[in-house]
Amino acid sequence: MPDPAPPQAREAPAPAGRPVPEPEPGLVERWHAGGGELVDLLALVRERLGGVCAFRPAPGAPPTVLVTDPDAVRHVLVLHPDRYVKRSHRARILVGDGVLSATGDAWQRQRRLLQSQFTGPGMRRYEERIAAAARLTAARWDAYARTGEEFDLGGEMRRFALDTIWRSLTGHPLDPGTERELAAVAGVVEALPTLPADEAVAHSAVAAELARIDAVAERAVATARETGAGPEGPGLLHVLVEGAGNRPAYTDRLIRDELVTLLVAGHETTATTLTWLYLLLDRHPQAREEALAAGPDGSPERRRAVRALVHETLRLYPSAWILPRHAPEADTLAGHAIPAGTDLLVCPYLTHRDPGLWPEPERFDPTRFTIPGRHPGHPGAYLPFGLGPRACLGVQFALRETTALLGRLLPAHAVRVLSRPERAAYGITVRPDGPASAALTP
Repeated sequence: MPDPAPPQAREAPAPAGRPVPEPEPGLVERWHAGGGELVDLLALVRERLGGVCAFRPAPGAPPTVLVTDPDAVRHVLVLHPDRYVKRSHRARILVGDGVLSATGDAWQRQRRLLQSQFTGPGMRRYEERIAAAARLTAARWDAYARTGEEFDLGGEMRRFALDTIWRSLTGHPLDPGTERELAAVAGVVEALPTLPADEAVAHSAVAAELARIDAVAERAVATARETGAGPEGPGLLHVLVEGAGNRPAYTDRLIRDELVTLLVAGHETTATTLTWLYLLLDRHPQAREEALAAGPDGSPERRRAVRALVHETLRLYPSAWILPRHAPEADTLAGHAIPAGTDLLVCPYLTHRDPGLWPEPERFDPTRFTIPGRHPGHPGAYLPFGLGPRACLGVQFALRETTALLGRLLPAHAVRVLSRPERAAYGITVRPDGPASAALTP
C-alpha cells in the first residue's frame, strides 16, 4: 500500500456552501476604464449582489470577497478572527512592525503591553493632558474670533490631536520644532495610496519624510531614557522603554515602530473625524444647536448629545473605512463557500450606509444615537474602529479627546466654512481631499 501523501501535498477540502456571487463580465473593466475610486466599485457590486459578494480586481485574478452584511462582518471580525487573519498593513512602510501591522504572536505580545494604557485606570493618567491640549486650542480659537483671522480647519484639528498624543506619549507639550518635523507623518499618510507596491521603491519615494520622522522618534526615545518622565509625568513611550528591559523583542527599532504607530493612529483619525464633524455642522447648523440645548454645560445630557455628533460623523466617515483580511483555510460565510487563500475586504463605510440598516443613510442625523429605535442595534452594524480582537486599541482615548475639545469649542463658537473640499480621499482614512478654510462666529 503506498505511503499517504505528505500534508503539504494534500488538496485543501472544498468549502461547503454556494459560490459567492460575482458581477457580470465587463463591470470591473468598465470601472477601470472610467478611472473611478475603489469605493465606487465596491458600492456598485454591493448594491447589485448584496452584503457578501465578490469581484476580480484584474482579469484572471482570483475573486476578492466584499463583506458588508452585519452578520457576516461579525463572523469574520469577532467570532472567527483565527480564520480571517490580518496580513501586512498598507501603512507598514511608515509604522514598520508596530502593533497596527504586527501579526501572530508578536501582535499579541505588543497589544498585551499597550492594552492597560487604554482601559479606564490607564486612561485617567492622560485626561489632564487631553484637557491641556483642548484648553490651548480653545485659547487659539478665541484669538481667531477676536481678530477675524481665517484658518484651515483640518490643520487646526491635526494640531490639537498631535499635541494630545505627543503629551500622552512623552509627557511634554508639543513644541513648534517637533510639530514642524511631524508634519512629515501627514505627508506620508497622504502619499500611501499612490506609492508603488514594492516596499523598497515606495520607501525611496518618501525617504526624506521617513528620515525626519525617524529623527524625531530617536530624540524622543533618547530623552525618555536619559531624563525619565516629562513635566506632565510618564507617558506611553516610557511604558515601551521600560518594557524593553525584560522583553528582548523590544529593540530600538520596534520601540520606534510603536511610537510612530501611536502617533499615526493617535492623531490622524481623530483630526479627520473632527474636520468632518465641523464640515457637517456647517451644512447642518441645527445639529449643533440641538446638542447645546440638550442640557447645561457639563451635564450628562449635553455629553451624550455631543457624543452623538461624534458617532454620527464616524458612521458617515469611519476611522477604518476598509479592513482587509485573508482566509488561510476554507470556511463558510453566510452560506457562501470561501476557498482557502481568499482575500476579503470588510467595509464599514458601506455597512454604515446600508439603507436596510440605516434609513436615509446619507443624511447626517445624530439622533440615531440618542433616540431609542433609531440605531439598528446589531453588533455588526456599527464598527468605525473595527470589531473583535483587532479593533482599535485607542477607541476610548479618541472619544475622550474629541468630546473634550468639542465641550470647549461648540458652546463658544459657530464655525463658518468659507471653502471646502469637493470630494473625499479614500486612503488609510476617509479624509477631506484638500484644505477647508474657516472663520469663527462668537
